[in-house]
Amino acid sequence: MPNSEHSQSPTSLKQVVILQPTQVGAAPDPAIPIMQETLLLLDLAVQESSVDLREISQLVLDDLGATLQILRLAGREYANSHDRPLRIEDCISALGVNACMQAVSETRAARDGRQRAIAEMWAHAREIAKYSKEVADELPEVNPDQAYLVGLLHLIGSLPSVLGWNDTRKDAAAEALNGLQMAKRWWLPPFVQQFFAEIQSAEFKSEWSEIVRLAHQRATRSSFKCPFDPEFRPILIQDV
Repeated sequence: MPNSEHSQSPTSLKQVVILQPTQVGAAPDPAIPIMQETLLLLDLAVQESSVDLREISQLVLDDLGATLQILRLAGREYANSHDRPLRIEDCISALGVNACMQAVSETRAARDGRQRAIAEMWAHAREIAKYSKEVADELPEVNPDQAYLVGLLHLIGSLPSVLGWNDTRKDAAAEALNGLQMAKRWWLPPFVQQFFAEIQSAEFKSEWSEIVRLAHQRATRSSFKCPFDPEFRPILIQDV
């Protein structure tokens, strides 16, 4: 794949407030906040005459919200198509830089009481993604890029409570079910759906939950109270 893509008129990254539907299903696509730093770096990157897809992709993959916005856009465009791009770099290449930048610029991180929780959640997602890829690098026949995405998206079921979409009390089982429902609703890559399906059923097994379990064991920096940490989600950390 080429390292760069030329953009005739890069879309400026606008900033608006996040949507707050009363529940996940109240709006077709509730906006996911993007970190201010991510928006700034993306804005600078797309201003260049030659846009480096690898650079853009890495900036997106460092941000849970930006990654979700682009994956959801790809899901809407391709749904069950066998040609659906799965990597962020492929999504940006297939959908176009301008369309992807418009998707990630729909919202910015909140500047209220949720700001700290959002920042902690995003940092935890990034850390688990990093270690998930590291674990996958040590395993045969496991795609490290897919492992990164599973790690990054493993707690999307917490989005409703963290972003104030509803008043439901935080519960590990409920949030795991939220994650599965959102992964299906937004047509997220099949390996992400497999992860959430696996933690919903003891009979459904794949490599992803073990990778995420090991990633949590290695994680030491983030402070987010992840429902998949051992004390919050025993089903995920059971020996396999």
